[in-house]
Amino acid sequence: MFGLTRKKRALREAGWGYTAICTVIGLIYFSPVLWMILTAFKSRQDALATPPKLFFTPTVDNFVRVFYRLTTDGEQLSTGMGLYFFNSIFVAGAGVLLATIIGTLAAYGFSRYPLRGNDTYLFIILTTRMLPPIVVIVPIFLMFRVTGLSGSYIGIILLYAMFNMAFSVWMMKSFFDELSTDVEDAARLEGASDSTVFFKICVPQLKAGLAATFVFALILTWNEFLFALLLTGNDTRTVPVAMARSMGGQLGVDWGLLSAIITLFLIPVFIVTYMLQNHLLRGVTFGTVKK
Repeated sequence: MFGLTRKKRALREAGWGYTAICTVIGLIYFSPVLWMILTAFKSRQDALATPPKLFFTPTVDNFVRVFYRLTTDGEQLSTGMGLYFFNSIFVAGAGVLLATIIGTLAAYGFSRYPLRGNDTYLFIILTTRMLPPIVVIVPIFLMFRVTGLSGSYIGIILLYAMFNMAFSVWMMKSFFDELSTDVEDAARLEGASDSTVFFKICVPQLKAGLAATFVFALILTWNEFLFALLLTGNDTRTVPVAMARSMGGQLGVDWGLLSAIITLFLIPVFIVTYMLQNHLLRGVTFGTVKK
């Protein structure tokens, strides 16, 4: 009840005209996603119909075929897509979590204990994200072969953590720079250690920043294709790679099946973003208004 009242109050403050304009713009941007979701519930004939059908008989066959396919004998065989969804969630989640933890610790050091040439070190860290993946894939591929990490969970998780490290460090450093050091200094005068100051004073104030950093890094990792294509095996393959392998066929692209995979692929990121939305909005605007 309180949440509904708060939304009504926000509508009155924004104005109905402004709200209507934002709603129309939002629907325009969301229309491709909506069309994809509708296609996921269409039969192959409805998906390829010309002109496109807005009204049709929905079916869930495409979602069933994401996980199972029929053989010529009429038997159901697993497509392995369940494993690929687990791999995407596990690899992306572990890699981003590791990058966020290490990046937060590094950002605290850069912010509170700057070294001579601090900006130079930060720039060097940033250069790891400047080169496109296609440029660095060859030496990384050779290193994976030599170390035996090719096709393993550990290898791809460490790689994703490394490539998200620069983003995490820069994002979290900006949040640490916005925090006042007065409370930290007072805690140190009372005998608090650096670890106590970090975990008990700084981190609780940066929940929004941690959420924003985690979500943005997760989106970047969730959609990654090249590293997953060349450095994962049959047991560690992620959904984007499996999606690309399922696109071709003798009858062309099965748009209903592809739309069903993408629709399911959107759900985990949507859930994470929805759960962290309160922190996310504050995180992306953190420091824009001085109090």
